[in-house]
Formats: sequence, C-alpha cells, structure tokens
Amino acid sequence: MTYTEPALGAVPPGVTVFDSIPAVANLDPALLAALRKAATVAADFGIELRVNSGWRSPQYQAQLRREAVSKYGSEEEAGRWVATPDTSAHVSGHAVDIGPPAAAAWLFEHGAAYGLCQIYRNEPWHFELRPEAVEHGPPPMYADPSEDPRMSRS
Repeated sequence: MTYTEPALGAVPPGVTVFDSIPAVANLDPALLAALRKAATVAADFGIELRVNSGWRSPQYQAQLRREAVSKYGSEEEAGRWVATPDTSAHVSGHAVDIGPPAAAAWLFEHGAAYGLCQIYRNEPWHFELRPEAVEHGPPPMYADPSEDPRMSRS
C-alpha cells in the first residue's frame, strides 16, 4: 500500500506555504506563521517558497522510511535521510522541506531573521523553527539526522 494521499501528508507539485492542504495546515502554528512571514518577504525578491514536504502522517513517514531502507540498504544508512515515525519532526509538524533550490538557498541566508533554520548539512531543504535564532543566529548544524539526539528516543 502506498500513502500518496494529500490527507496523509503527500504534497502535490506547486504547493506554497499559503496553501491549506494537510501537509501545510497541520504544521505547528508558530512554524507556519514564520514561514508565511518569510515567504511574504521572499516574494519581494521574486522567490516563491514551495513546500516539498511538511506535516506527514505516521503511516506516510513509515512508508518513506521503508523506501529509504530499501534505497540505502540498511536502517543505519536510511537514518541519515529519513526519521522513524516516532522521531520525525515532520510527523509532529515541526519541520518543512522547502524548494526549489533557490528558495531553500534564500531561506538559508535569510531564515534566521524569522527563526527558520536549516538543521542538517546534508538536507539543505529541511527547515525547523528555532525562535532563538532571531537574536542569536542559527544553531550549529548536524551533519545529518543520525547526529541529532532527538532521533534516538528510547
């Protein structure tokens, strides 16, 4: 069974932070507000922040994890790219993947002003809300999710 339904968190092409599909609407309200503020400013520079992935259901996250294990050959390697449903910031609504690359690059450069930070060096599209970044700048990045202590919940 595949979980490609928008109701489960799949995102069709062209979705922006202003759309109301579940992957956007189910994001943490503070994250969504920051994204919309940043997107409004980005638009003044001709940049449109599109959502490639946002909130995901546990079922959809589990499917993505299974696909990553198949692609990368092990749970350990898959963990560098896709979290389990119980550790994923996408499932909790606290992460968003932004595209196209120019939009992610704009957000990397300007996002801290809105508390939006790239968390993993290997995922330049993945952003989470870090409100302290507004005053203190973005926190140090993890090389990949396998270094993130949140990914090893017991």
